[in-house]
Amino acid sequence: MATAQEIFSETLPNKLEGNEKIQSINSVYQFNITGDDGGSWTVDFTKDGDYVSEGESDDADVTIEMKDSDFVDMWEGKLPGPQAFMMGKIKIQGDMGLAMKLQTFMG
Repeated sequence: MATAQEIFSETLPNKLEGNEKIQSINSVYQFNITGDDGGSWTVDFTKDGDYVSEGESDDADVTIEMKDSDFVDMWEGKLPGPQAFMMGKIKIQGDMGLAMKLQTFMG
């Protein structure tokens, strides 16, 4: 099973490279993942590449907070985003519409 750290450091950057759909998002996402394999990551779609970086962003348009195991389940398609939100497993601050666009590049 993948960890949140592996997803943010390897899997997600590889998946985003050359993905033309994400060019239209033009926003900054802040992920705060709690738990043993957690951490903070910024996914910045306002840049031309190198979208994922470790750490927090002061420019985030939306901040998503969730537990590491829930994040991995969502990434692997075992936990649908809307269901996670309804169950209180995901907390979203900022632009809710951008959070909905997560499905463009996750899972």
